Amino acid sequence: MESITEQAEILLPAAVPHGFDYRVPAGMALQEGDIVTVPFGRGQSLGVVWGKGQAVLPASRIKPVITRHEFPPLSPALRQFIDWSARYNCAPAGAMLKMVLPVNDIDKEGRIKMETGHDLAGIELAPLSDIQKNAAETLKARIGQGFSVTLLDGVTGSGKTEVYFDAIAQALQQGQVLVLLPEIALSIQWLDRFKKRFGFAPVMWNSGVTAARKRVAWQAIARGEAPVVIGARSALFLPYPRLALLVVDEEHDSSYKQEDGAIYHARDMAVARARFEKLPVVLVSATPSLESYHNVRQGKYGEISLPSRYGEAKMPTVQMLDMRKVELERGAFISEPLKKALGEAIASGHQAMLFLNRRGYAPLLLCRACGYRFECPECSAWMVLHKGIGHQGLGISEGDLFTEPQYLTPKAYLQCHHCNHRQPLPSTCPACHAEDKMHACGPGVERVKEEAAFFLPQARIAVMASDNAGENDLSDTIAAMEERRIDLLIGTQMIAKGHHFAGLAVVGVVDADLGLGGGDLRAAERTYQLLHQLSGRAGRETVPGTVYLQSFQPEHLVMKALLSGDRETFLQAELGARQRAKMPPFSRLAAIIVEGPKEEEVMKAAKILASVAGGPASAVHVLGPAPAPLYRLSGRYRYRLLLRAERNLDLSAYARALVEPQRFPASVRVKIDIDPVSFL
Repeated sequence: MESITEQAEILLPAAVPHGFDYRVPAGMALQEGDIVTVPFGRGQSLGVVWGKGQAVLPASRIKPVITRHEFPPLSPALRQFIDWSARYNCAPAGAMLKMVLPVNDIDKEGRIKMETGHDLAGIELAPLSDIQKNAAETLKARIGQGFSVTLLDGVTGSGKTEVYFDAIAQALQQGQVLVLLPEIALSIQWLDRFKKRFGFAPVMWNSGVTAARKRVAWQAIARGEAPVVIGARSALFLPYPRLALLVVDEEHDSSYKQEDGAIYHARDMAVARARFEKLPVVLVSATPSLESYHNVRQGKYGEISLPSRYGEAKMPTVQMLDMRKVELERGAFISEPLKKALGEAIASGHQAMLFLNRRGYAPLLLCRACGYRFECPECSAWMVLHKGIGHQGLGISEGDLFTEPQYLTPKAYLQCHHCNHRQPLPSTCPACHAEDKMHACGPGVERVKEEAAFFLPQARIAVMASDNAGENDLSDTIAAMEERRIDLLIGTQMIAKGHHFAGLAVVGVVDADLGLGGGDLRAAERTYQLLHQLSGRAGRETVPGTVYLQSFQPEHLVMKALLSGDRETFLQAELGARQRAKMPPFSRLAAIIVEGPKEEEVMKAAKILASVAGGPASAVHVLGPAPAPLYRLSGRYRYRLLLRAERNLDLSAYARALVEPQRFPASVRVKIDIDPVSFL
């Protein structure tokens, strides 16, 4: 590679679309990809040599590079990936580089030491079944053979992780391995399994890792000394000099979509990085995304199937509870058949789960006297009632089961789950000043726990939700479930994925229809994935599993598929509906979100964008503008446009050309979301 000795273009890890020219001091020779420190503004910044300078300014006005850091340069493949991902996602190239260089003081030595020099010969993998061995051999054959995408599609409990562990062992002979997981909660049991199999701990990279640990981890990764990295979506952009295999576990999970800052989908970017790096990527799921499923059927991705559970474990039995025919006690949300199943499982020494994808105690609080509803002052969303962590028993008797005002505890509060605004619970209505008229509408997990504790007074009950999702709290809860110190675990979607609890016999879903409303393009797909994954927690070893779905729509295609176990019919029907509607994966979408503190300015800007987009002769169909479902978020008004085009159109370029020439007031912000997942 040719040395750069005069002027260099340096890309900075900031929201900038291009690099800046810097002078190379005498005696310093730089190459493309070198990591440097340069003056920027009133301070200094890390940067990366992106090429030769453009020499558009006189040398006297160009500042010199301060330091060249002794780390391997970013490879041409990584730099090409950064440029490509910036164009594809309509993001500044510097914003993508920020994820490559997310730490400052990269040379600073810390007290935390990273284990290196692991004995790869001492790896002891678990014994595999014949079908698992065949799957593992297929994956291993693709390592070192260039770019490929393989969907590892196996039912819950089929041993997908053990299969790709075999592939990891093979890849470590050639370089580094990155495993992406969508959430921190999934990494706890995964880490234990990995340590038992490989004899060392992988490097972790997620929001729960401290800044000091991240700096040490980054140094080890950049030097090629971290053989295996397990991380959330941002780990995809780290500077691995010897990457040999990339695994995306739970590839269907919507948590892989980054919604703030540089907007991107980590699963899709993983496939792109593997293409630039010329290495295999494995997408793993028991409920593949419709896009990955379609790509397999189109021949773009390979597929490995694990159709049955490992060993003697069987898939759980699914029972549908038609809530139109089941009577509930006043203020109760758990049906008698589900209560009976929970009681029998716990009495037999087994464990149970209750699932409701709502945090807090109740999703809405209103005044019975005047109808006043507590709305977030910053968002167009209702405030959620929380009891407060550690609230004591409420002294409820059977005659007044869950009636007001038992939730009016000293620690109760209202919270917005979009902007996190909190406020204390008032004793009187703010509108009519009536006392003791507050009514909690609907259940959250806290309310379900309260109900379960009433009819299971001796049971050991725990709640797992993001309100108590600190890494230590999660570890303690998961350990308690594994050691059977919890009889009943109640939670949100955090309990639905990846966990393996040998004693779990019964899973109950309080409101199976919750995710089906709202007109979301992917509502049915997401609901099926979530409930199927949740069902898969039961009966994973010798204890038979049963799943109870409380539904007001048992005739819905999702419920029928869950009851029958016929995933293929559901996916084909969903694909057919998407094709008729000309929606992904048969087209491409881009969302343009206009937001700002002044409603009139936002509306005007959205209408201007709509007026110059689309048109009779355009290949792009424009939907909107329309107020976003979350019309006001954190004090900003929001309008959305949706662009739809054929798959062969460069929709990213079209969206950039539409937005970039416009000049709106400084308070108006326009975001482009390519391949949107959320429509809020």
